[in-house]
Amino acid sequence: MRLFKTVAGLRTYLAPIWHQQRVGLVPTMGSLHRGHSRLIEQARRENEVVIVSIFVNPLQFGPREDFQQYPRQLGTDCELCEELGVDVVFAPSPEDLAIASSPTNNGKATPLLEQTSVIQPPPSLLSGLCATYRPGHFQGVATIVVKLLNVVQPDRAYFGEKDAQQVAIIQRLVKDLSLAVEIRACPTVREESGLAYSSRNQYLTPQEKEQAVVLSRSLQRAKQAFEAGERNSDRLLDMVNQELASEPALSVQYAELVDPETLAPLGEVEDEGLLAIAAYLGQTRLIDNLVLRQRQPIIAIDGPAGAGKSTVTKGVAQRLGLLYLDTGAMYRALTWQVLEAGISLDDEAAIAELTAHSQIQFINSPEDHNQRVLINGKDITQAIRTPRVTAQVSLVSQVPAVRQHLVAQQQRWGRKGGIVAEGRDIGTRVFPDADLKIFLTASVQERARRRLQDLQEQGIPGGNLEELEAQIAERDRLDSTRPTSPLRKSLNAIEIITDGLTIETVIEQIVQLYQKSVVAGITG
Repeated sequence: MRLFKTVAGLRTYLAPIWHQQRVGLVPTMGSLHRGHSRLIEQARRENEVVIVSIFVNPLQFGPREDFQQYPRQLGTDCELCEELGVDVVFAPSPEDLAIASSPTNNGKATPLLEQTSVIQPPPSLLSGLCATYRPGHFQGVATIVVKLLNVVQPDRAYFGEKDAQQVAIIQRLVKDLSLAVEIRACPTVREESGLAYSSRNQYLTPQEKEQAVVLSRSLQRAKQAFEAGERNSDRLLDMVNQELASEPALSVQYAELVDPETLAPLGEVEDEGLLAIAAYLGQTRLIDNLVLRQRQPIIAIDGPAGAGKSTVTKGVAQRLGLLYLDTGAMYRALTWQVLEAGISLDDEAAIAELTAHSQIQFINSPEDHNQRVLINGKDITQAIRTPRVTAQVSLVSQVPAVRQHLVAQQQRWGRKGGIVAEGRDIGTRVFPDADLKIFLTASVQERARRRLQDLQEQGIPGGNLEELEAQIAERDRLDSTRPTSPLRKSLNAIEIITDGLTIETVIEQIVQLYQKSVVAGITG
């Protein structure tokens, strides 16, 4: 592991890496805890190079906040980073990042360097929650995040959902400034008691740590009411405030229920709402939140090519009355369009341009329970299943712009849930919070045999069994080693090996799993 304290050193190190390997950035202020570890672990799984920045940003501290006292332990943090497989720790000084001022205990700012500042988050995102009580905080956050993204130029940057307003502002910032980075928001990590991990937890006495659990307890009380059908914001917030009031040592700063993206206050929760709290225990300010989501179940079915995912997923959707989201067909549709346009498969810019102007539609046919696939209004249902498309779909799928465009569309469809989706990374990337995850697989020999049979039944020349086995094995290799969202079994997915099983048997297994794990959980 390397430690760099200057922009010059880090950029020199990264120069041969940029555009050759995927870089993941985990911005932190140090004093790393289990929540940071989860961010680093996620970045490690998804990138070839992982960089952790450690910088206590003076711009995001108010004059009476804990900048001077904020815990700093670079040596210990570096040891943890090395254990977690981090490639680089970037720990610059304020001067090296051209930070203009540093708050002091007497409330005055000590000038360091003159600085150009153009980062101003939208006022609508600064009208509530923490921004009301910490003026200038998120402008400081936005400034340092843009600086770090500019210095590191990562493919992905990782932030914790505990800082929900920060995440919303950074996602908007990246969108509005057209920054070439993917922002990954990772779930809040909690201690066994339910207390959300925070660097400021170490300020708490043992008694205060016990008292602080009331924050997560109040959120859970509202969540239980929401799951029982309560949608009114005032009544949900009353429950939170009643629970918070049970702890006399707690001084509540706010409890609000807002839209997770716009941060606008909600009267009723229609699809989802961010329930957020800030409070003091002694001199320590704590925040916590959770998202109340009114969403029907999602079933994610992943696995290698030719494992029968499409047929099984379609059958499961029909049995359960859910929407079949054929994500594989989306990638095939774009591949077909690339081939029809005569675009070279190594011309990623042209593929990205084509993708940006492509509209994919699914039309269900109630008569025969089939699903038609259209791209820009043209029906290509049969065309996307030809060997020509099959042989090239993995290469097109690897283009970052293709995956970003299609994943965003898939996630929009998934907001209301009620879908069964299949693909290569549905449970790991597209719907990591799916209610049931299945990893459907079969041997290469079995998949080749099935593919040959399908081609013969359709009257399509498809080569011999040996050629199909080689094609499938090569596609497995490409899918499992591609830099963007490789094929991997989700940690909590249930594996089903389909060799020797009929389609109906596999469908029945998944339906039973759904009824036991999802339906039982809802009704229980």
